[in-house]
Amino acid sequence: MKKIVLSVAAVATALVLTACGGGTEQAADVQQIAATTAAPGTTTSPPPAVATTSSSTPASTPTSSTTTSPTTPKTTTKKKTTTTTTTKAQAPTGVPCAATVDACVDLSARKAWLLRDGKVVYGPVQIMPGMPSNPTPVGTFSVSGKVKDYHSREFDAPMPNSVFFQPGIAFHQGSLSKYSHGCIHLSTAASQKFFSTLSAGDTVQVVR
Repeated sequence: MKKIVLSVAAVATALVLTACGGGTEQAADVQQIAATTAAPGTTTSPPPAVATTSSSTPASTPTSSTTTSPTTPKTTTKKKTTTTTTTKAQAPTGVPCAATVDACVDLSARKAWLLRDGKVVYGPVQIMPGMPSNPTPVGTFSVSGKVKDYHSREFDAPMPNSVFFQPGIAFHQGSLSKYSHGCIHLSTAASQKFFSTLSAGDTVQVVR
Protein backbone atom coordinates (compact mmCIF):
# COMPACT_ATOMS: atom_id res chain seq x y z
CA MET A 1 0.00 0.00 0.00
CA LYS A 2 2.93 2.31 0.90
CA LYS A 3 4.55 1.51 -2.46
CA ILE A 4 1.44 2.62 -4.29
CA VAL A 5 1.38 5.90 -2.41
CA LEU A 6 5.07 6.57 -3.07
CA SER A 7 4.68 5.75 -6.75
CA VAL A 8 1.77 8.18 -7.03
CA ALA A 9 3.83 10.81 -5.20
CA ALA A 10 6.76 10.35 -7.59
CA VAL A 11 4.54 10.78 -10.60
CA ALA A 12 2.97 13.87 -9.09
CA THR A 13 6.45 15.33 -8.40
CA ALA A 14 7.48 14.71 -11.99
CA LEU A 15 4.39 16.47 -13.27
CA VAL A 16 5.01 19.46 -11.03
CA LEU A 17 8.64 19.78 -12.15
CA THR A 18 7.69 19.53 -15.79
CA ALA A 19 4.94 22.12 -15.46
CA CYS A 20 7.33 24.56 -13.77
CA GLY A 21 10.02 24.21 -16.49
CA GLY A 22 12.46 21.80 -14.67
CA GLY A 23 15.66 20.66 -16.50
CA THR A 24 17.36 17.27 -17.24
CA GLU A 25 18.81 16.89 -13.81
CA GLN A 26 15.51 17.18 -12.17
CA ALA A 27 14.09 14.57 -14.54
CA ALA A 28 16.87 12.12 -13.59
CA ASP A 29 16.12 12.64 -9.93
CA VAL A 30 12.53 11.85 -10.55
CA GLN A 31 13.38 8.63 -12.39
CA GLN A 32 15.65 7.59 -9.52
CA ILE A 33 12.93 8.19 -6.98
CA ALA A 34 10.54 6.14 -9.06
CA ALA A 35 13.10 3.31 -9.35
CA THR A 36 13.80 3.12 -5.63
CA THR A 37 10.15 3.32 -4.80
CA ALA A 38 9.02 0.42 -6.95
CA ALA A 39 11.08 -2.68 -6.07
CA PRO A 40 11.75 -5.16 -8.86
CA GLY A 41 9.28 -8.07 -9.05
CA THR A 42 6.64 -6.20 -7.16
CA THR A 43 3.21 -6.10 -8.72
CA THR A 44 1.04 -3.28 -7.85
CA SER A 45 -2.56 -4.44 -7.58
CA PRO A 46 -5.37 -2.06 -7.87
CA PRO A 47 -7.30 -1.56 -4.69
CA PRO A 48 -9.90 -4.18 -4.17
CA ALA A 49 -13.23 -3.21 -5.58
CA VAL A 50 -15.80 -2.43 -3.04
CA ALA A 51 -18.75 -4.68 -3.56
CA THR A 52 -21.86 -2.69 -3.76
CA THR A 53 -24.80 -4.56 -2.46
CA SER A 54 -27.97 -3.42 -4.09
CA SER A 55 -30.84 -4.25 -1.90
CA SER A 56 -33.76 -4.60 -4.18
CA THR A 57 -36.95 -4.19 -2.34
CA PRO A 58 -39.79 -5.64 -4.31
CA ALA A 59 -42.25 -2.97 -5.25
CA SER A 60 -45.40 -3.23 -3.33
CA THR A 61 -48.19 -4.22 -5.62
CA PRO A 62 -51.28 -2.19 -4.86
CA THR A 63 -54.10 -4.31 -3.79
CA SER A 64 -56.96 -3.95 -6.21
CA SER A 65 -60.17 -3.85 -4.27
CA THR A 66 -63.19 -4.48 -6.46
CA THR A 67 -66.54 -3.66 -4.96
CA THR A 68 -69.45 -5.23 -6.71
CA SER A 69 -72.67 -3.34 -6.26
CA PRO A 70 -75.83 -5.36 -6.30
CA THR A 71 -77.55 -5.06 -9.63
CA THR A 72 -80.85 -3.26 -9.34
CA PRO A 73 -83.36 -4.73 -11.74
CA LYS A 74 -84.83 -2.16 -14.14
CA THR A 75 -88.47 -1.52 -13.64
CA THR A 76 -90.37 -0.82 -16.81
CA THR A 77 -93.54 1.13 -16.22
CA LYS A 78 -96.07 0.97 -18.98
CA LYS A 79 -98.17 4.06 -19.29
CA LYS A 80 -101.78 3.27 -19.28
CA THR A 81 -103.45 4.94 -22.20
CA THR A 82 -106.90 6.15 -21.40
CA THR A 83 -109.06 6.87 -24.38
CA THR A 84 -111.90 9.21 -23.67
CA THR A 85 -114.66 9.16 -26.18
CA THR A 86 -116.70 12.31 -26.15
CA THR A 87 -120.15 11.76 -27.51
CA LYS A 88 -121.72 14.88 -28.87
CA ALA A 89 -125.05 15.44 -27.21
CA GLN A 90 -127.89 15.06 -29.63
CA ALA A 91 -130.85 17.40 -29.61
CA PRO A 92 -134.22 15.83 -28.90
CA THR A 93 -136.13 14.51 -31.89
CA GLY A 94 -137.92 17.27 -33.78
CA VAL A 95 -135.85 20.09 -32.21
CA PRO A 96 -133.72 21.75 -34.92
CA CYS A 97 -131.29 23.42 -32.48
CA ALA A 98 -128.20 22.27 -30.59
CA ALA A 99 -128.72 20.19 -27.47
CA THR A 100 -126.79 22.74 -25.40
CA VAL A 101 -129.18 25.67 -25.90
CA ASP A 102 -131.84 26.84 -23.46
CA ALA A 103 -134.38 28.11 -25.98
CA CYS A 104 -134.92 27.10 -29.59
CA VAL A 105 -136.93 28.94 -32.25
CA ASP A 106 -137.84 27.52 -35.67
CA LEU A 107 -139.00 30.44 -37.82
CA SER A 108 -140.17 28.28 -40.73
CA ALA A 109 -142.25 25.98 -38.52
CA ARG A 110 -143.27 28.87 -36.24
CA LYS A 111 -142.47 26.87 -33.16
CA ALA A 112 -140.39 27.37 -30.00
CA TRP A 113 -139.06 25.14 -27.18
CA LEU A 114 -137.41 25.47 -23.81
CA LEU A 115 -134.63 22.98 -23.09
CA ARG A 116 -132.48 22.07 -20.12
CA ASP A 117 -129.49 19.73 -20.30
CA GLY A 118 -130.46 18.62 -23.80
CA LYS A 119 -134.03 17.76 -22.91
CA VAL A 120 -137.24 19.57 -23.76
CA VAL A 121 -138.85 21.04 -20.67
CA TYR A 122 -141.52 23.04 -22.48
CA GLY A 123 -142.93 23.13 -25.99
CA PRO A 124 -143.26 23.17 -28.81
CA VAL A 125 -145.44 26.28 -28.64
CA GLN A 126 -146.75 28.43 -31.45
CA ILE A 127 -144.95 31.69 -32.23
CA MET A 128 -145.29 34.62 -34.64
CA PRO A 129 -141.96 35.93 -36.01
CA GLY A 130 -140.99 39.29 -37.51
CA MET A 131 -142.44 40.45 -40.82
CA PRO A 132 -140.46 39.92 -44.05
CA SER A 133 -139.42 43.57 -44.11
CA ASN A 134 -138.26 43.40 -40.49
CA PRO A 135 -137.33 39.74 -39.92
CA THR A 136 -136.26 38.09 -36.70
CA PRO A 137 -132.44 37.64 -36.71
CA VAL A 138 -131.09 34.12 -37.13
CA GLY A 139 -128.22 32.82 -35.01
CA THR A 140 -127.18 31.95 -31.49
CA PHE A 141 -127.60 34.59 -28.80
CA SER A 142 -127.52 35.09 -25.03
CA VAL A 143 -130.32 36.42 -22.86
CA SER A 144 -129.34 39.96 -21.86
CA GLY A 145 -132.24 40.86 -19.56
CA LYS A 146 -135.91 40.62 -18.69
CA VAL A 147 -138.65 43.18 -18.13
CA LYS A 148 -142.01 42.04 -16.81
CA ASP A 149 -144.13 44.95 -18.06
CA TYR A 150 -142.13 46.45 -20.87
CA HIS A 151 -143.67 49.11 -23.14
CA SER A 152 -142.10 49.87 -26.49
CA ARG A 153 -141.66 53.62 -27.02
CA GLU A 154 -140.71 53.07 -30.66
CA PHE A 155 -143.99 51.39 -31.53
CA ASP A 156 -145.97 52.63 -28.54
CA ALA A 157 -147.02 49.08 -27.76
CA PRO A 158 -147.06 46.98 -24.62
CA MET A 159 -144.69 43.98 -24.57
CA PRO A 160 -145.49 41.98 -21.41
CA ASN A 161 -143.04 39.29 -20.21
CA SER A 162 -140.21 40.55 -22.39
CA VAL A 163 -137.05 38.38 -22.47
CA PHE A 164 -134.39 40.21 -24.55
CA PHE A 165 -131.71 38.28 -26.43
CA GLN A 166 -130.76 41.04 -28.92
CA PRO A 167 -131.04 44.83 -28.66
CA GLY A 168 -134.74 45.54 -29.32
CA ILE A 169 -135.50 41.84 -29.95
CA ALA A 170 -137.30 39.73 -27.34
CA PHE A 171 -139.72 36.95 -26.59
CA HIS A 172 -142.90 38.58 -25.35
CA GLN A 173 -146.67 38.25 -25.22
CA GLY A 174 -148.20 39.25 -28.56
CA SER A 175 -150.55 38.42 -31.38
CA LEU A 176 -150.21 34.98 -32.98
CA SER A 177 -151.95 36.20 -36.15
CA LYS A 178 -149.89 39.30 -36.87
CA TYR A 179 -146.20 39.58 -37.62
CA SER A 180 -143.97 41.39 -35.18
CA HIS A 181 -141.25 43.94 -35.90
CA GLY A 182 -138.58 41.33 -35.30
CA CYS A 183 -139.57 39.97 -31.88
CA ILE A 184 -141.04 36.53 -31.11
CA HIS A 185 -144.71 36.72 -30.25
CA LEU A 186 -145.93 34.13 -27.73
CA SER A 187 -149.29 33.38 -26.15
CA THR A 188 -149.93 34.73 -22.70
CA ALA A 189 -149.20 31.36 -21.03
CA ALA A 190 -146.13 30.69 -23.16
CA SER A 191 -144.69 34.16 -22.57
CA GLN A 192 -145.09 33.70 -18.82
CA LYS A 193 -143.29 30.33 -18.99
CA PHE A 194 -140.41 31.73 -21.06
CA PHE A 195 -140.11 34.70 -18.70
CA SER A 196 -139.98 32.56 -15.55
CA THR A 197 -137.63 29.93 -17.01
CA LEU A 198 -134.97 31.92 -18.89
CA SER A 199 -132.28 33.93 -17.12
CA ALA A 200 -129.54 36.31 -18.17
CA GLY A 201 -126.77 34.40 -19.94
CA ASP A 202 -128.98 31.58 -21.18
CA THR A 203 -128.49 30.56 -24.80
CA VAL A 204 -131.13 31.22 -27.44
CA GLN A 205 -130.80 29.72 -30.93
CA VAL A 206 -132.96 30.91 -33.82
CA VAL A 207 -133.00 28.86 -37.03
CA ARG A 208 -134.89 29.21 -40.28
